[in-house]
Amino acid sequence: MNLKDPELYINRELSWLKFNSRVLQQAQDTTLPLLERLKFLAIYGTNLDEFYMIRVAGLQKLFTARIIVTGADHLTPLEQLQNISDYLHDEQEILESTFNHIISNLENEQVYIKNYEKLDNDLKQKATDYFKTHIYPVVVPIAVDSTHPFPHLNNLSFGLVLKLKSKNDEKSTHFGLVRIPRVLSRFIEIETGVFVTVESIVAEHAHELFMGFELLEYSSFRVTRNADFSIEEEEADDFMQILQEGLKLRRKGTIIRLEVDSKAPIELIEFLNRHIHVHENNIYYLSTPLNLGSLWQIVSNKRYAHLVRPSYQPQILPPLNLDKNILTILDKKDLILFHPYESFDPIVQFIKSASEDPDVLSIRMTLYRVGSDSPIVKALINAAESGKQVTAMVELKARFDEENNLIWAKALENAGAHVIYGISGFKVHAKATLIVKKHKGGLKHYAHLATGNYNPSTSKVYTDVSYLTSKESVTNDIMKFFHILTGFFEKGKLDTLFMAPTQLKQKLLNLIKNETQMKEKGHIIAKMNALIDEDVIRALYGASMAGVKIELIIRGICSLRPGIKGISENIRVISIIGKYLEHARLFYFKNSTPKLFISSADWMTRNLSRRVELLTPIEDEKILQFMNMQLEDNTLSHELQNDGSYIKVKNDKKTNDSQENMEKLALAYRKKRKKDLKK
Repeated sequence: MNLKDPELYINRELSWLKFNSRVLQQAQDTTLPLLERLKFLAIYGTNLDEFYMIRVAGLQKLFTARIIVTGADHLTPLEQLQNISDYLHDEQEILESTFNHIISNLENEQVYIKNYEKLDNDLKQKATDYFKTHIYPVVVPIAVDSTHPFPHLNNLSFGLVLKLKSKNDEKSTHFGLVRIPRVLSRFIEIETGVFVTVESIVAEHAHELFMGFELLEYSSFRVTRNADFSIEEEEADDFMQILQEGLKLRRKGTIIRLEVDSKAPIELIEFLNRHIHVHENNIYYLSTPLNLGSLWQIVSNKRYAHLVRPSYQPQILPPLNLDKNILTILDKKDLILFHPYESFDPIVQFIKSASEDPDVLSIRMTLYRVGSDSPIVKALINAAESGKQVTAMVELKARFDEENNLIWAKALENAGAHVIYGISGFKVHAKATLIVKKHKGGLKHYAHLATGNYNPSTSKVYTDVSYLTSKESVTNDIMKFFHILTGFFEKGKLDTLFMAPTQLKQKLLNLIKNETQMKEKGHIIAKMNALIDEDVIRALYGASMAGVKIELIIRGICSLRPGIKGISENIRVISIIGKYLEHARLFYFKNSTPKLFISSADWMTRNLSRRVELLTPIEDEKILQFMNMQLEDNTLSHELQNDGSYIKVKNDKKTNDSQENMEKLALAYRKKRKKDLKK
């Protein structure tokens, strides 16, 4: 059996598009509150922006470089680009009908999204007043002619392209642009519940921006640039400067997508494209507002909280209590937290209390995505300023968080922390903390390992697992891990944990091989964000052929084809899309010792071979219970078919929503513990 046959693999880009379609399906779910549905449209749009900026841009570069075969499926870059364009153009009708259905139903709730021309006279006057006081002073009208060159458009620039005629010479026509800066709201709430698109207000008053001219026709437009830049790493002293230059280049990358109004006159599109040169396959004519991500402005409006799902307060469950020092709890037992069902606050407190504890000597952390107002980094700065030894591995190459990380890296360095700016040739994606404290005449180590980032904001919407321990076999390895990061990376290996790129992939292959040898007695459950690595997929195919039961919970991309007779008929793949973004990487191998693992790494070649990652064994059955709960989900779950399509799992029995069940479990446990304490 040729397990390298390209027919056995799903193209990663098309698999990702299917994932985003599942997000769009959530927007179509009429059982959800209206603004909850609108939220999924916003997520769909921002997902697609990033996909174009990175993945489509990368394919275009490969095509330009005349690269032919790029993956296990053997589709050429050109074939992939054509498939992407066809898929998205076909999906556009679904997107637009979904948007129209939501906004028409929102009107029953007295929430309106309108263009200027749809307003009554009183509201038009309010929109005009708003234009004069808030918009006119900040928009930028730009003439384009022989003396006025076409301007540079930054990535995700939004504005209007216009055809105008001179009032003094009716035969003379001119083209112009109006830049609509991001400081302006995308939707102007001119009266409670009435949101007007900013571009329609600007278009109505174009004659005031181009005095002496009359507007003939216009279209809104938005451009997407290649936002992926590579950094040739030089000396460490130069690295931050190189990164800053790279961030500037992102704004100037090749334009790869043009979005315009569905009624855009062809003459205006031709005018734009003479200057920006976008292939016709990458021009999208949309009847929805451009920049769907901006719908967050309406979704997050607290006045309409009744139109989103009831908010859930992450729980702090016993034995945790923010008034207690967590380190004293870890002296007695390990802790596992399931975010966002359990609060991330104890992790923040773990770092904060260590920064304030006079007996703590050092704190070492990896920082990948920490957010713009990070209490964790502030605690590290305070620790460094108070004389503690602070080591921070700040990954400056964390895509789209480079600027944040650059700011924090400088602040940490100024406070006296030892800051490492990544490892040459690798991204450090592992999530780890080590605290060293004076304890009974010696030193005691405490560790935190996680599947997600040190970001309190995303911890409220991403499902992740945290592991806190003072177990020496783990903390000794974390100490060694940080020594490897700060010393010479080379071929560092750990004893209890497994590190990529030196150990992790081989460990996974060995674990799969062990289950394969057990044949029908073998059982693998793996939860992750993406499965792409060809070696791992072939190992899973081999295990399936031997009779091993394989259950995969993969939110996004999956290149493995399940259900192929004689090859993958023992493999089931589901994807869960719901209120929270499934982000945890959890693994179960029935015949291994230990059986359970958490990790920072997806089963992608980049994670296993080009990133620094950690795989951590954990002896806790709660992880297996959590995965089984997800496998039984019949509400949020979609099952992958062998043709690459996904089918919603039938809800033919009692509703089983795994995310809702986890919320209920956390609330019930807290309630029970309160009762027990009162007895």
